[in-house]
Amino acid sequence: MNSTAEHKPGQRAQPALRVGHIVSVTGAQAVAIMERSAGQSSRVEIGAALVIPTPHALVVGLVSALSVPMPDATSGEEVHLIELNLAGEIILDPIKGQVFRRGVTSLPTLGDTVQIADREVLSLVYTRPDISTIEIGNLYLHPDVPARLLVDDLFGKHFMIVGTTGSGKSTALICILKGILPEYRQARVVVLDVHGEYAAAFGKEAELVDPSTLNLPFWLLNFQELSVAFTTPDEQRDAQIEILSDAVVWAKRRYSDAYAGRVRRPDSTVITVDTPVPFRLADLIAYIDEQLGRLDRTLNTLPFKRLKSRVEALVSDARYSFMFGSVMIEDTMTDVLGRLFRVPVDGKPITVLDLSTVPGEILDVVISVMSRLAFDLASWSEARLPVLIVCEEAHRYAPADGGSKFLPTRQALARIAKEGRKYGVSLALITQRPSELDQTILSQCSTVIAMRLSTERDQAVIRANTHEGAIDMLDFLPLLGDREAIVLGQGSVMPMRIRFKELRQARAAHTPSKSFSAAWRSTDISREELSQIVRRWRAPAKAKPG
Repeated sequence: MNSTAEHKPGQRAQPALRVGHIVSVTGAQAVAIMERSAGQSSRVEIGAALVIPTPHALVVGLVSALSVPMPDATSGEEVHLIELNLAGEIILDPIKGQVFRRGVTSLPTLGDTVQIADREVLSLVYTRPDISTIEIGNLYLHPDVPARLLVDDLFGKHFMIVGTTGSGKSTALICILKGILPEYRQARVVVLDVHGEYAAAFGKEAELVDPSTLNLPFWLLNFQELSVAFTTPDEQRDAQIEILSDAVVWAKRRYSDAYAGRVRRPDSTVITVDTPVPFRLADLIAYIDEQLGRLDRTLNTLPFKRLKSRVEALVSDARYSFMFGSVMIEDTMTDVLGRLFRVPVDGKPITVLDLSTVPGEILDVVISVMSRLAFDLASWSEARLPVLIVCEEAHRYAPADGGSKFLPTRQALARIAKEGRKYGVSLALITQRPSELDQTILSQCSTVIAMRLSTERDQAVIRANTHEGAIDMLDFLPLLGDREAIVLGQGSVMPMRIRFKELRQARAAHTPSKSFSAAWRSTDISREELSQIVRRWRAPAKAKPG
């Protein structure tokens, strides 16, 4: 006789209380009638876990609905119905002992007992000692039971955190990332922080980078990204792109030839517009000037002049100094990658890239090049450097209807979403408007951490991208409190409603939120302070005050 047949779940993990019996089973759904004695001594809520002992397993179901049909015509008594989504079962493994697994092979039948799952059963379901997990909070209905996420399934298959402003998305992200720090000291996480919220969240375990300390040389951009940065969006753009292509190749070859005179270079080196080798903007401008000098005055010189003007404007603007302001051009690719992606980690597994002062017209270029570099680094390292890219406010730079403006960014993120898993590159998408996020990227997320969402459109998008039997739990989204979430997908043992840990103030994300009543009563600034604000405004590459 096999071990499964010998399993008597009720003897090993006996639930505390019988609440009813099964009267209907349809696929992954079951209906039970609540017994009158149980209704007086127990409270069954939507989302609660119930168990159904069968001859070969202990089936676990989640309450999806409660109802009272019309009273019985003869007795006048009410019938209380409990609707269940069957989520998994506890079986006896010959090596591991009692274990929980998703899916149900031993379906309940009519008359089977339905019981409240006690703490012993819940701990067996939600705690997986056989695989790597992190603790992020506790179950909403059972605060004494920790809520845990599966490390490999969460980080290896992309996940998203969605919720309205103030619902606790930043807290959720910090809880998750801090959960990996004690044990996974060689982790690599890059947080693309568009609001400057996470500077103090991780203490000494994070490398803080802002435009005043960022070195992201322009020559690391591929040609598509260079085109977005250097050309103007008008009727001359196609001509500018053609000129830029020739100019970039010419400038790269000129620098490479000069470099080859100092360092032995392989003869097989081929220079293209996308080859990640340095070049000088002075050479780029020199090429444009040379072509302008050759043109007949009757020909169209406007594309050359606009391209040159745009390049010179980027070089002279202090806001872009982190990318275009370097006077000396050197091959610092190894140093740049090493700092941004923590190679070696050197005690700081997280890079917080503060993009709050990066001008909006180039923000998507910065995010595009960071995403592309992460993918290429993982690919060329043969998946030896797994990295998580956290995209805060992802809908801003990967919108569903961004057109050509955000094309490089969407393509870079979509490539990670579709191919990153085999190279060890993963995405964490944080957004308050999932309906405005590129659907190709959104659909690749295997785990959804859904916090409070009020709009029907956003809720519909989450339902459409969730493949779970317990999708009814998403009906709670408008009712969730701060730090509460519904977790669905492969990153959790089974669907659960949780409450994230409460963070100490020093570890919480710094989200600017000013009180009008307090400010209008007492706060004022002097003209000199206004002058300081204007100076920071004009040169935002400098770090903002904390």
